[in-house]
Amino acid sequence: MNRFARLMKGLGHTFENPTLLELALTHRSKSAQNYERMEFLGDSILGFVIAEWLFNQFDELSEGKLSRMRSSLVRRETLALVARNLKIGDALLLGEGELKSGGFDRDSILADSVESIIGAIYLDAGFAATEKFIHTHFADLLSQTTELKSLKDPKSRLQELMQKMGYRLPSYVIVGTSGQHHDQLFTIECTLDELPYVARATAKSRRQAEQTAAKEILDTHFKT
Repeated sequence: MNRFARLMKGLGHTFENPTLLELALTHRSKSAQNYERMEFLGDSILGFVIAEWLFNQFDELSEGKLSRMRSSLVRRETLALVARNLKIGDALLLGEGELKSGGFDRDSILADSVESIIGAIYLDAGFAATEKFIHTHFADLLSQTTELKSLKDPKSRLQELMQKMGYRLPSYVIVGTSGQHHDQLFTIECTLDELPYVARATAKSRRQAEQTAAKEILDTHFKT
Protein backbone atom coordinates (compact mmCIF):
# COMPACT_ATOMS: atom_id res chain seq x y z
CA MET A 1 0.00 0.00 0.00
CA ASN A 2 3.02 2.33 0.11
CA ARG A 3 2.36 3.31 -3.48
CA PHE A 4 -0.91 4.90 -2.33
CA ALA A 5 0.71 6.94 0.44
CA ARG A 6 1.27 10.00 -1.77
CA LEU A 7 -2.31 9.88 -3.01
CA MET A 8 -3.71 9.62 0.51
CA LYS A 9 -1.69 12.69 1.49
CA GLY A 10 -3.23 14.59 -1.40
CA LEU A 11 -6.70 13.36 -0.55
CA GLY A 12 -6.29 14.54 3.02
CA HIS A 13 -7.55 11.20 4.29
CA THR A 14 -5.56 8.25 5.62
CA PHE A 15 -7.55 5.07 5.17
CA GLU A 16 -8.07 2.85 8.19
CA ASN A 17 -8.87 0.14 5.65
CA PRO A 18 -6.50 0.71 2.70
CA THR A 19 -8.10 -2.09 0.68
CA LEU A 20 -11.05 0.26 0.16
CA LEU A 21 -8.78 2.74 -1.59
CA GLU A 22 -7.26 -0.01 -3.70
CA LEU A 23 -10.71 -1.14 -4.79
CA ALA A 24 -11.70 2.48 -5.52
CA LEU A 25 -8.77 2.72 -7.93
CA THR A 26 -9.34 -0.60 -9.70
CA HIS A 27 -10.86 -0.32 -13.16
CA ARG A 28 -12.97 -3.15 -14.59
CA SER A 29 -10.29 -3.77 -17.20
CA LYS A 30 -8.03 -4.86 -14.35
CA SER A 31 -10.38 -7.03 -12.30
CA ALA A 32 -13.95 -8.20 -11.89
CA GLN A 33 -13.62 -6.76 -8.40
CA ASN A 34 -13.55 -3.09 -9.32
CA TYR A 35 -14.77 0.34 -8.36
CA GLU A 36 -18.15 0.38 -10.11
CA ARG A 37 -20.33 -0.31 -7.05
CA MET A 38 -18.31 2.15 -4.99
CA GLU A 39 -18.69 4.71 -7.78
CA PHE A 40 -22.47 4.33 -7.53
CA LEU A 41 -22.32 5.10 -3.82
CA GLY A 42 -19.96 8.05 -4.25
CA ASP A 43 -22.09 9.56 -6.99
CA SER A 44 -25.09 9.66 -4.66
CA ILE A 45 -23.14 11.19 -1.79
CA LEU A 46 -21.52 13.81 -4.02
CA GLY A 47 -24.89 14.79 -5.46
CA PHE A 48 -26.33 15.28 -1.99
CA VAL A 49 -23.39 17.31 -0.64
CA ILE A 50 -23.38 19.57 -3.71
CA ALA A 51 -27.16 19.98 -3.49
CA GLU A 52 -26.90 21.03 0.16
CA TRP A 53 -24.06 23.41 -0.66
CA LEU A 54 -26.08 25.08 -3.42
CA PHE A 55 -29.17 25.23 -1.22
CA ASN A 56 -27.25 27.09 1.48
CA GLN A 57 -25.31 29.35 -0.89
CA PHE A 58 -28.19 30.52 -3.07
CA ASP A 59 -31.34 30.85 -1.01
CA GLU A 60 -33.27 32.67 -3.73
CA LEU A 61 -32.89 30.07 -6.49
CA SER A 62 -35.81 27.95 -7.63
CA GLU A 63 -35.80 24.17 -7.46
CA GLY A 64 -35.36 23.96 -11.22
CA LYS A 65 -32.30 26.20 -11.29
CA LEU A 66 -30.77 24.40 -8.30
CA SER A 67 -31.21 21.10 -10.12
CA ARG A 68 -29.58 22.42 -13.28
CA MET A 69 -26.70 23.86 -11.28
CA ARG A 70 -26.13 20.58 -9.48
CA SER A 71 -26.05 18.75 -12.79
CA SER A 72 -23.48 21.13 -14.24
CA LEU A 73 -21.29 21.03 -11.15
CA VAL A 74 -21.00 17.24 -10.97
CA ARG A 75 -20.44 16.80 -14.69
CA ARG A 76 -17.62 14.67 -16.01
CA GLU A 77 -15.31 17.57 -16.84
CA THR A 78 -15.42 18.98 -13.32
CA LEU A 79 -14.76 15.60 -11.73
CA ALA A 80 -11.90 14.90 -14.13
CA LEU A 81 -10.30 18.22 -13.23
CA VAL A 82 -10.48 17.33 -9.54
CA ALA A 83 -8.90 13.96 -10.34
CA ARG A 84 -6.04 15.61 -12.23
CA ASN A 85 -5.45 18.06 -9.38
CA LEU A 86 -5.12 15.08 -7.04
CA LYS A 87 -3.01 13.08 -9.57
CA ILE A 88 -5.39 10.14 -9.25
CA GLY A 89 -4.43 8.92 -12.72
CA ASP A 90 -0.96 8.01 -11.45
CA ALA A 91 -2.47 5.55 -8.95
CA LEU A 92 -5.17 3.92 -11.09
CA LEU A 93 -5.07 0.15 -11.52
CA LEU A 94 -5.84 -0.50 -15.18
CA GLY A 95 -5.72 -3.47 -17.50
CA GLU A 96 -3.01 -3.59 -20.14
CA GLY A 97 -5.32 -2.40 -22.89
CA GLU A 98 -6.49 0.65 -20.94
CA LEU A 99 -2.91 1.48 -19.99
CA LYS A 100 -1.79 1.44 -23.61
CA SER A 101 -4.74 3.54 -24.76
CA GLY A 102 -4.14 6.24 -22.12
CA GLY A 103 -6.99 5.36 -19.79
CA PHE A 104 -5.15 6.92 -16.87
CA ASP A 105 -5.88 10.35 -18.40
CA ARG A 106 -9.34 9.71 -19.86
CA ASP A 107 -12.02 12.03 -18.48
CA SER A 108 -14.60 9.26 -18.04
CA ILE A 109 -12.27 7.04 -15.99
CA LEU A 110 -10.92 9.93 -13.94
CA ALA A 111 -14.44 11.16 -13.16
CA ASP A 112 -15.56 7.68 -12.14
CA SER A 113 -12.54 7.29 -9.90
CA VAL A 114 -13.32 10.49 -7.99
CA GLU A 115 -16.80 9.19 -7.26
CA SER A 116 -15.46 5.80 -6.23
CA ILE A 117 -12.95 7.43 -3.86
CA ILE A 118 -15.78 9.45 -2.32
CA GLY A 119 -17.63 6.18 -1.76
CA ALA A 120 -14.50 4.62 -0.28
CA ILE A 121 -13.96 7.48 2.17
CA TYR A 122 -17.57 7.17 3.28
CA LEU A 123 -17.20 3.44 3.92
CA ASP A 124 -13.90 4.00 5.70
CA ALA A 125 -14.74 6.97 7.92
CA GLY A 126 -18.38 8.02 7.57
CA PHE A 127 -20.25 11.03 6.24
CA ALA A 128 -18.43 13.85 8.07
CA ALA A 129 -15.05 12.84 6.61
CA THR A 130 -16.59 12.47 3.16
CA GLU A 131 -18.25 15.87 3.32
CA LYS A 132 -14.95 17.42 4.41
CA PHE A 133 -13.20 15.86 1.43
CA ILE A 134 -15.79 17.19 -1.01
CA HIS A 135 -15.75 20.68 0.47
CA THR A 136 -11.95 20.75 0.49
CA HIS A 137 -11.42 19.61 -3.08
CA PHE A 138 -14.50 21.03 -4.80
CA ALA A 139 -15.32 24.34 -3.08
CA ASP A 140 -12.74 26.58 -4.75
CA LEU A 141 -13.29 24.98 -8.13
CA LEU A 142 -17.06 25.28 -7.91
CA SER A 143 -17.01 28.88 -6.76
CA GLN A 144 -14.96 29.81 -9.82
CA THR A 145 -17.28 28.29 -12.40
CA THR A 146 -18.99 30.61 -14.87
CA GLU A 147 -22.38 29.28 -13.84
CA LEU A 148 -21.90 30.20 -10.20
CA LYS A 149 -20.45 33.60 -11.01
CA SER A 150 -23.55 34.38 -13.02
CA LEU A 151 -25.73 33.53 -10.03
CA LYS A 152 -23.99 35.85 -7.61
CA ASP A 153 -25.87 39.06 -7.06
CA PRO A 154 -24.42 42.30 -8.49
CA LYS A 155 -23.50 43.72 -5.07
CA SER A 156 -21.44 40.61 -4.23
CA ARG A 157 -19.78 40.65 -7.66
CA LEU A 158 -18.86 44.31 -7.37
CA GLN A 159 -17.45 43.78 -3.89
CA GLU A 160 -15.35 40.83 -5.04
CA LEU A 161 -14.11 42.81 -8.03
CA MET A 162 -12.98 45.71 -5.83
CA GLN A 163 -11.19 43.32 -3.49
CA LYS A 164 -9.46 41.66 -6.45
CA MET A 165 -8.35 45.04 -7.79
CA GLY A 166 -7.08 46.12 -4.37
CA TYR A 167 -9.60 48.95 -3.91
CA ARG A 168 -11.79 49.81 -0.94
CA LEU A 169 -15.27 48.31 -0.89
CA PRO A 170 -18.16 50.22 -2.51
CA SER A 171 -20.27 52.45 -0.27
CA TYR A 172 -24.06 52.66 -0.39
CA VAL A 173 -25.92 55.69 0.93
CA ILE A 174 -29.64 56.48 1.01
CA VAL A 175 -29.98 59.83 -0.76
CA GLY A 176 -33.75 59.99 -0.85
CA THR A 177 -37.04 58.34 0.07
CA SER A 178 -40.55 58.93 -1.21
CA GLY A 179 -44.04 57.54 -0.86
CA GLN A 180 -46.11 56.42 2.08
CA HIS A 181 -44.53 54.47 4.93
CA HIS A 182 -46.13 51.21 3.74
CA ASP A 183 -45.14 51.83 0.12
CA GLN A 184 -41.83 53.66 0.24
CA LEU A 185 -39.29 54.03 -2.50
CA PHE A 186 -35.60 54.18 -1.63
CA THR A 187 -32.98 55.95 -3.73
CA ILE A 188 -29.48 54.62 -3.17
CA GLU A 189 -26.20 56.06 -4.37
CA CYS A 190 -23.32 53.63 -4.88
CA THR A 191 -19.85 55.16 -4.98
CA LEU A 192 -16.35 53.78 -5.46
CA ASP A 193 -14.02 55.97 -3.43
CA GLU A 194 -10.94 55.32 -5.56
CA LEU A 195 -12.66 55.29 -8.95
CA PRO A 196 -14.82 58.02 -10.53
CA TYR A 197 -17.87 55.80 -10.80
CA VAL A 198 -21.20 56.65 -9.20
CA ALA A 199 -24.62 55.14 -9.77
CA ARG A 200 -28.08 55.82 -8.37
CA ALA A 201 -31.06 53.51 -8.28
CA THR A 202 -34.57 53.61 -6.84
CA ALA A 203 -36.53 50.58 -5.66
CA LYS A 204 -39.11 49.48 -3.09
CA SER A 205 -36.41 48.16 -0.78
CA ARG A 206 -32.98 49.40 0.14
CA ARG A 207 -31.50 46.02 -0.76
CA GLN A 208 -32.95 46.01 -4.25
CA ALA A 209 -31.84 49.60 -4.88
CA GLU A 210 -28.30 48.68 -3.82
CA GLN A 211 -28.31 45.67 -6.15
CA THR A 212 -29.55 47.77 -9.08
CA ALA A 213 -26.95 50.49 -8.49
CA ALA A 214 -24.16 47.90 -8.28
CA LYS A 215 -25.38 46.29 -11.50
CA GLU A 216 -25.34 49.64 -13.28
CA ILE A 217 -21.71 50.18 -12.34
CA LEU A 218 -20.77 46.67 -13.40
CA ASP A 219 -22.62 46.90 -16.71
CA THR A 220 -21.39 50.39 -17.53
CA HIS A 221 -17.77 50.27 -16.45
CA PHE A 222 -16.68 46.63 -16.11
CA LYS A 223 -18.84 44.64 -18.55
CA THR A 224 -19.07 41.63 -16.19
